[in-house]
Amino acid sequence: MSTAAVVKEAVKETLIGSDEHAAADQVQPTAQTKARFTHYAVQDSETGELFLGPDQFIDAVAPPHEDYHKIKREQYSILFSVADRANKGKVTLSDWTYFENLLEKPDAEYEIAFRLFDVERLGTVKYDDFRRLYELNKGPNSIPFDWDCEWAKLYIGSKTKRHNLDYQQFSQMLRGLQGERIRQAFQLFDKDGDGFIEPGDFERIIMETSKHKLSDHLLENLNTLCNISQGSKVSYANVRAFQNIIKEMDLVELIIRKACGKSQDGKITRTEFLNQAAKITRFSLFTPMEADILFHFASVGNPSGRLGLEDFAKVLDPSWRNRHEAEARLLPQAVQTKGQQFAHRAGESAYNFILGSLSGAFGAFMVYPIDLVKTRMQNQRGASPGSRLYDNSIDCFRKVIRNEGFRGLYSGVLPQLVGVAPEKAIKLTVNDLVRGAFTDKQGNISVIHEIIAGGTAGGCQVVFTNPLEIVKIRLQVQGEVAKSVEGAPKRSAMWIVRNLGLVGLYKGASACLLRDVPFSAIYFPTYSHLKKDLFGESKTKKLGVLQLLTAGAIAGMPAAYLTTPCDVIKTRLQVEARKGDTQYTGLRHAAKTIWKEEGFRAFFKGGPARIFRSSPQFGFTLAAYELLQSVLPYPGQKAEKMHAGVADAVSMVKDSVGGDSPYTRSRNALKILLDLDEHFGRVKLDANAAGWKALPTWMQTPPKTA
Repeated sequence: MSTAAVVKEAVKETLIGSDEHAAADQVQPTAQTKARFTHYAVQDSETGELFLGPDQFIDAVAPPHEDYHKIKREQYSILFSVADRANKGKVTLSDWTYFENLLEKPDAEYEIAFRLFDVERLGTVKYDDFRRLYELNKGPNSIPFDWDCEWAKLYIGSKTKRHNLDYQQFSQMLRGLQGERIRQAFQLFDKDGDGFIEPGDFERIIMETSKHKLSDHLLENLNTLCNISQGSKVSYANVRAFQNIIKEMDLVELIIRKACGKSQDGKITRTEFLNQAAKITRFSLFTPMEADILFHFASVGNPSGRLGLEDFAKVLDPSWRNRHEAEARLLPQAVQTKGQQFAHRAGESAYNFILGSLSGAFGAFMVYPIDLVKTRMQNQRGASPGSRLYDNSIDCFRKVIRNEGFRGLYSGVLPQLVGVAPEKAIKLTVNDLVRGAFTDKQGNISVIHEIIAGGTAGGCQVVFTNPLEIVKIRLQVQGEVAKSVEGAPKRSAMWIVRNLGLVGLYKGASACLLRDVPFSAIYFPTYSHLKKDLFGESKTKKLGVLQLLTAGAIAGMPAAYLTTPCDVIKTRLQVEARKGDTQYTGLRHAAKTIWKEEGFRAFFKGGPARIFRSSPQFGFTLAAYELLQSVLPYPGQKAEKMHAGVADAVSMVKDSVGGDSPYTRSRNALKILLDLDEHFGRVKLDANAAGWKALPTWMQTPPKTA
């Protein structure tokens, strides 16, 4: 067996497709892989075979619309030699399939780096090959690195006892390489040997070793690191603490999200960060100095002891742009598309109104039979059982179906569906406006102001509610009149509107106000406090659907039941009195008559039905709204998903990093390679160093001896 075959067999677990399955060349491309290759490939003029050249390869792994202000687009060409397994200067479909399969591996970033330096493709990296490629790609003015240092000898051996590195050894060496580069650079600039360097030297070290992983905010303020101590220089402890923070950015983000989620105002202090870190990590991972450094950079421009996610985003998000560049990008668009922005906002408002109307109509339709039973029970006169048509709500439900059919449960449903949209829109809008007016800059509002906001919202909705309620109620009781009075005509909604006139449509408006004002005054504050105090909603924690349903259901119970007396009076005033029934002349007369003829319990007729209607109606409305948002998203905008809050921070951190596209994984692989030097993969202008495109020839030449 040849040497190559022996080595390949020894490392077959690290080679794509060489485990118990087929070899790499036999892996069949998926339809997506083939489509991506075909889209970018060009045809060989002689053989007619499709292939990717270096330029086409860059187009495939680095789409032009991505962000390249940290890692330049041309640097992706360094990955071409990994995909070009035969060093032919072109990537075939089988090569592309191999490369995409490689990207799908969980350790793809390290394996790509390993295959880049495995010149002979035998499963090991030789020191001479590694050193030569490093020297070829490093920047002309880069901080020097001593490959004969004690750290390097531990991995590759001394000059006389060099050994090749397998995949595991090589990846572990890369893992610690950045730290060793920073240590050597610090020693180089610490000319006095006192353990301190100038802020400008620290800035140069980080710019050359970690620029590709850090936000513009961090890079712009590196020289302020000395401000966390009393002196004007940067100590080695400061440098190490800074490096530890940037190495654990994902964990830092997870801790911050969890800590902010538990905070009422969505902001945390340094102590709260360390407390949360101690709960999440098995050991106390972050030192006080590391916490000081994190909060120092997050508070630049906002010198406050309490910081929120927006403050930390400047540190945690490597794609964060500096303020001036962001303004430069956004300003032309803002100037050119003012009219478009107005149209966009108007479209969004109309979209939300339509979805809210459809959802509200659906919720009202689903619980309408309960509402009809409630109205029938409230309109029932007489205190003695013999004078009552219905014994209870269940008996009413049965008799409606028996006498009027299933459709009888939906008598008068059309006005209710029509009225839901303006009613809900007015109520929610007014409540938000009044709450906003009474809310201070810290986001706090007193209970009395919450009650005023809710009551105001309930009062404003009566303009639409009362006319629709009176029409709905008369249609709801029309069925039982037809059964009790021979030949009673069946009236339509329009006939009722014309017969009542404008003034008649507002009959019982005072009772409607007495019902809706306290209902909203109770409902909105209760709902708000249940979300915040019981379920822990905050600026950084959104509640799940089940939690919102529960809060809405609980808030609706006292609001619905305690306002039942006003609803009974309103129903009696708005319904058309039958022959022999008492004619109510007004609010006070109705209340006195009901008390005298039927007793106190009559004021709570239909109370349970109101409770059982309000809670599920909110549930159906919210569920429909969520479904419509996902099925019919606003054009150009993704629907916001409801989640359980920052308890799901792990998945949120993962989502913020990016997907599993070839671009994302290729970018991550380049980040590891750039730990070697920030210039890795950039085309050289020196005629004596033809650059990365000439590497196949360079790599086959023996290394020069000193």
